[in-house]
Amino acid sequence: MENRIDKGAFIAAITAYTMWGFMPLFFRQLSGVPAMEIIAHRALWAVPLLCAIMALRRQLPEFWSAITSFKTLRWMALSALLISGNWILYVWAVINGHILASSLGYYLNPLLNILVGTLFLGETLNRIQWTAVGIAVIGVLVLAVGEPGTLWISISLASLFCFYGVVRKFAPVGAIPGLAVETTLLMPIAMFAAIWFAHDDTIRGWGSDGFTTTLLVAGGAITAIPLLLFATAARRMPYSVIGFIQYIGPTISFLLGVFLYHEPLPDMRLISFILIWTALILFSWDTIKKMRAM
Repeated sequence: MENRIDKGAFIAAITAYTMWGFMPLFFRQLSGVPAMEIIAHRALWAVPLLCAIMALRRQLPEFWSAITSFKTLRWMALSALLISGNWILYVWAVINGHILASSLGYYLNPLLNILVGTLFLGETLNRIQWTAVGIAVIGVLVLAVGEPGTLWISISLASLFCFYGVVRKFAPVGAIPGLAVETTLLMPIAMFAAIWFAHDDTIRGWGSDGFTTTLLVAGGAITAIPLLLFATAARRMPYSVIGFIQYIGPTISFLLGVFLYHEPLPDMRLISFILIWTALILFSWDTIKKMRAM
């Protein structure tokens, strides 16, 4: 009975990663708005919603403890810098027609997590895991030769999110309070950026029309709701299972990029994706084998 998966948690995880996968649809509606302005409003409007969620979940004391601890705050300031960089690059990539490059970054992320864990955190890899990492590296090299122009997007997104995860590993704060601390730390810069862009009449952003303004406000919910679902799932189901579910997000984005937005998929890019998918299949098979042996 210990290995049974909580149905509610499973649905929450599926919903979270499905929402993350469909995010290009949301951000493409804001294609005329600078990525910095979108992220500024995303941070600003996430804070009150996160505070309301924490109040309902009785997590405000954890938030207050984290934001008043200098030791914790140092880690959270670094994590805020990394996640804001990830957000800005992701939004910029989506609104500028690089959805496939962004999806590749999130396919690479779990493999990069493995490599960083081995090189810096003293974790060990078995032969299958090393093979998976090797195949993924070949996939990256293929893309570097065939399409070097967008490779930096994929590697930067994967690296920023990977090191964000490492930093959060050392900061003893839960998912929701942690994001609340990060967005609170970003608020002064976000508020300055939002005011700056609002006063620039040459930019189609805040106040230009009701639809755009509504979407900018909704960015807070787009940030907080999937994370709340993820946090709920992570507490009630094996993290290894969530590891498989996480591929839903980049897969949906990949399909949107190819079939809805008709981004080019030349041979070298397709070969690179196939190699990285092969690496993920190997890694997943090894994980399943370990789970069955437990």
